Amino acid sequence: MTQSGCSSCSSGGGGENKPNAKQMIQDQMISSTLEKIKYKLFIMSGKGGVGKSSVTVNVAAALAKLGYKVGIMDVDIHGPSVPRLLGLSGQLDGDERGGLIKPKEYNENLSAVSMDSLLKDTDQAVLWRGPMKTSAIRQFISDVTWGELDFLVIDSPPGTGDEHMTVLKTIPDALCVVVTTPQELSLADVRKACNFLQYAHASVLGVVENMSGLVCPHCHEEISLFKKGGGEKLAEKYGIPFLGAIPLDPATVVASDIGKPVVYLDEESPAKDALLKIAKKISEAAENSLEAVSTIHV
Repeated sequence: MTQSGCSSCSSGGGGENKPNAKQMIQDQMISSTLEKIKYKLFIMSGKGGVGKSSVTVNVAAALAKLGYKVGIMDVDIHGPSVPRLLGLSGQLDGDERGGLIKPKEYNENLSAVSMDSLLKDTDQAVLWRGPMKTSAIRQFISDVTWGELDFLVIDSPPGTGDEHMTVLKTIPDALCVVVTTPQELSLADVRKACNFLQYAHASVLGVVENMSGLVCPHCHEEISLFKKGGGEKLAEKYGIPFLGAIPLDPATVVASDIGKPVVYLDEESPAKDALLKIAKKISEAAENSLEAVSTIHV
C-alpha cells in the first residue's frame, strides 16, 4: 500500500458505488479483523492544536502499560504524527502472508500504523481527495495483521470530514472520545464535532480536557493559564461523561521530542498522573460500554 499505487485507491474504491467482488472481499476481511478487536476508541476533536494526537498516543500507551494489547491506527492522512510521538521510523514490513503488512511495534503491548510509515519521504505531502482517503483507511483495517487486540485506538485529523465519516461507517461500534481545550475558541469547534456525532448516531464514551491549567514545576501551585473547566461544562451540557483533565506540563514537550509517551517516563509528572487516570477510566467505561456510552443530547 503506497501513495501512488494501492489497488483500491487507483480504482476509486471506497465511494458510494455498488460494491464489486473485490470490495465485498475487502468487507469480509474488515469484518474478520474487527471481530478480533474488543474495543475501538475513536479519538476526535473539531479543532486542530488541542493535542489530540498526544492524547491518543498517551492513552494508548497507558492502556498498554495496564497490560492491554493495543494498536494505534492513525487516520490523519495529511498530517500524521503518531510515529514521531512514538519514536518510530522506517517503513512498515510485510508479513509471511502475501499482500498484508505488519503494524510497527513500539513494545510487546503497543503497535501502530500510520500514513507516515508508508512514505519513502516523510516530508512528502499526500495529495489525496475523499475516495482515496476512504480506501486507505479501509486498507489500514483489511490489509494490516492487527491480530487479537483489547483496544484499537484511532487518531483522527481535525474537523468532521471524510476520515471521520469513513471510520464511523466502517466501525459502527467505535466508542468516541472528544478532546478539547478549556477556552471558548476550541469549545466552539468541539460543539460542531458533538453535533456531527449526534447526527452520526455515534456512541460517545466521554470528553477529555487537554491543556487544563498549569502546575508550576517550582511551587507546585496550579495556574489557570488557558483557563480550565470548559470541557467539563461541555460534557455536562451534552449529557456525556467527563473523563478527566490533563494539565499543561513541560514533561510532555520533552517526551514528544524524544519520541516517548509521557506515561513511560520514569519521573512523575502532573500530565503522566492525569493520563494514567484517564486511561483507567476509559478502560472501565469500555468494559461496561453498553451502560457507559452516551448519545449526545441538544
